[in-house]
Amino acid sequence: MLAKRIIPCLDVMNGRTVKGIHFENLRDSGDPVELAIRYSEQGADELVFLDIAATNEKRKTWRQLVYNIARHIHIPFTVGGGISEIRDVEALLNAGADKVSVNTSIFRNPQLIETLARQFGSQCIVAAIDTKPFDNSWYVHLNGGRVQTQTRALDWAREVSERGAGEILLTSMAGDGTRNGFSIDITQAIATSVPIPVIASGGAGTMEHFAEVFEQGRADAALAASVFHDGDIHLRDLKTYLKSRQIPIR
Repeated sequence: MLAKRIIPCLDVMNGRTVKGIHFENLRDSGDPVELAIRYSEQGADELVFLDIAATNEKRKTWRQLVYNIARHIHIPFTVGGGISEIRDVEALLNAGADKVSVNTSIFRNPQLIETLARQFGSQCIVAAIDTKPFDNSWYVHLNGGRVQTQTRALDWAREVSERGAGEILLTSMAGDGTRNGFSIDITQAIATSVPIPVIASGGAGTMEHFAEVFEQGRADAALAASVFHDGDIHLRDLKTYLKSRQIPIR
């Protein structure tokens, strides 16, 4: 079994880290640069920065803030929000990102996945999938979860993999911010159906939840926000716990 990754996430709006429940009722969670430094020092395997309003506001990600974070950390750094063309990716990589997370734009134009993978390499392209269950299936949502599609998340995951995405960031909108646990069913369904790594997101509340999403959900990485921002789970303690469960951790 390959080593699993623990990834804190910075959801950013108006230059501040925010967090809500089911993508709504956002509250301030602190300065993104300070949080990034904290997680880098605590031993996070990677860091994800998502400008959660960029696509809906039809603008680009805050490049200066990306630069300010990147210059202070020494772990792989993924950035998403408002990416729709090659020059957006170039700008973020030049600002210090290692990978980019792309969601709505690749759904609207699936050929973009192949274009970006060819230009920057599959390892650089993270296909973000926001999904919520309806009528016994999980469906893709766009624009920060505001727009429901008729495409099943499992079908879309297979397509982004085939088109050249390097990994999938799978966010359960049903679990987001609830701390009731990751959505094991859809995570396992996708993780066992695609040959690329799957990052599980949405629902982390306890260290046991991380163990479950690795052991049962078959995720390659687990992403969380509020439990880290609020100090309820310390990254070093989490890694010690997972090692005690015989789960390989970096």
